Amino acid sequence: MNAETGKTALITGASSGIGQELAKLFAQDGYNLVLVARSDDTLDRLADVFKSNYGTQQITVIKKDLAEEDAAQDVYNQVKAKDITVNVLVNDAGVGLYGLFATDTDWEREKAMIHLNVLSLTQMTKLFLYDMLARNEGKILNLASLLSITPTPLMAVYAGTKAYVYNFTQSLVNELKETNVTITALLPNATDTDFFNKAGAENTKVTDEVQDPVMVAKDGYEALMAGKAKVVPGGLKNKSYEVLAYVAPQEALASLMHGKMSQKPQPEPENQDDKSSALTWGIGFGIAVLAGIALAVAYNNTSAVDKARYRYKAKSAGNALSDALSSVSDSLSSVLDSVVDVYQTARSKAEQLVPREEEVEEEVAA
Repeated sequence: MNAETGKTALITGASSGIGQELAKLFAQDGYNLVLVARSDDTLDRLADVFKSNYGTQQITVIKKDLAEEDAAQDVYNQVKAKDITVNVLVNDAGVGLYGLFATDTDWEREKAMIHLNVLSLTQMTKLFLYDMLARNEGKILNLASLLSITPTPLMAVYAGTKAYVYNFTQSLVNELKETNVTITALLPNATDTDFFNKAGAENTKVTDEVQDPVMVAKDGYEALMAGKAKVVPGGLKNKSYEVLAYVAPQEALASLMHGKMSQKPQPEPENQDDKSSALTWGIGFGIAVLAGIALAVAYNNTSAVDKARYRYKAKSAGNALSDALSSVSDSLSSVLDSVVDVYQTARSKAEQLVPREEEVEEEVAA
């Protein structure tokens, strides 16, 4: 029997994706469950699976669209009416919307998204947190996003709602630090769920980088149980994105994210000449390496006069090679220029924040 048997976890958005994977982890650890989503049929099937596979004792299914007015209050009332004590609250339910804010997106859908991602999450947290503090026991997991810490053109309102979730959660971390109640923000990168299809962003470049919801849920679950303030799943790569979001200029981040959120280009037919050219370069490079090794051995075994003759020929060949490579250098110049521009901008921003050595000496002397 698990130590958590008898405790209850309430998970919103439990019918699919990260929410479903989190519900599975709670079931495996012996929690009773309250599953909330718009589809009660899906939740009923999940309940049967959890009872069969993990022996879950009590599963309560609540069909509710949390984008509706007072939906969070209704969920809370149903839970209280059943005399269920919620030990863990997971605010996973959320939606996105893709497109240019001024011209592409629909206000009614944006309003519903703000209600779901912000208002319902906040009200759910307020209602259940009050009871947790009365018991001085409980845990809350709020689903934010890596987009919560960076500007995101083409998903501006969604990113704004997640920025609220992250800031709200970290504020509560401080308010709760003298209690036995903890709250955790989960900041995943793009995840392989139905999110992008529902948001109308299924053909964006970022979908080539989606991560496994099982991994995201596992990292979030472990951080929640450890009482951590936040977690960025996915290892060093995603943590480097987090660091970049804190130190890079906002305009550079916005441009980067605009590129990631843009539509994938239409695939072009593969050019046979390009394949032949690539193969030729590859074979030629291999031959050049082998030839270089052979020449080096031969050179070391020649007389001083022959070595001088070879050095003269090598210089002439080097000049020709330099001319041939100049065109390659020109083709890369625009890319290098853009990298230098980003570096210089970031460096300028950093220098504005760090005092010069003379200023530090003057302050110390004062």
